[in-house]
Amino acid sequence: MAIKSTIYKAQLHIADIDHSYYEDHTLTLARHPSETDERMMVRLVALALNAYRLQEICKGDGSWVFGAGLSDPNDPDLYLLDFTSRKRVWIEVGQPDDKPLSKACSQSDLVLVYAFNHAKEIWWNGIKNKLSRQQKLEVWGLPHDVTQSLVSLAERSMNLQATIQEQTLTFSSELGSIDVQATLMPL
Repeated sequence: MAIKSTIYKAQLHIADIDHSYYEDHTLTLARHPSETDERMMVRLVALALNAYRLQEICKGDGSWVFGAGLSDPNDPDLYLLDFTSRKRVWIEVGQPDDKPLSKACSQSDLVLVYAFNHAKEIWWNGIKNKLSRQQKLEVWGLPHDVTQSLVSLAERSMNLQATIQEQTLTFSSELGSIDVQATLMPL
C-alpha cells in the first residue's frame, strides 16, 4: 500500500513592499512522502517571492497553483495559471534536469528555478551550457543553511508572514523569523 501525501495548511500573509503587493493566501499543500519539510518550505518561499506576478502578468485574473510536485515530474512545483488556463509562470524547486526545463520554457512565459541544495553550484555548472539559449529561464540560488532553518517554521497548520523589502524576504511565524535572499545564478 502506497503512503499518502501529508496535507499542510498555510495562511500566508504577503507584504511585498518592493512590488506594492499586499495579499493573504489560504493554501493547502500536499507533501509527497519523499518530499522534505525543507523542500516544501522552499515552495512557499517561491510563492512569496513571486506572488506579485499575479497582478503584474494576469492583472489579478489568474491563480497560483501548487503542482503535483514529486508525484508528477512533468508538472511544475508551482505555477501561475491565467484565466485561459495557460501556465504563465512555471516554478521548479531543487535541481531539475535540463530537458524538462527546456520543455517548460516552450510552454510558459517565464520559468524560475529555486535551487537550495548545498551542491547547487555544481548542479548548475553541469547543465547551464545546455540551457544557455533559454531566454525565459531564471535560476535562483537560496543559501542552504537558510533553507534548512526554514524547517523550524514548518507545521501542519501554519500562519506565516512574508515581508519582502529590498529583495530580502523575511519569513516569520510565532516560531521565529528567517531572512531569505535569493541570488540569480549566471548563465
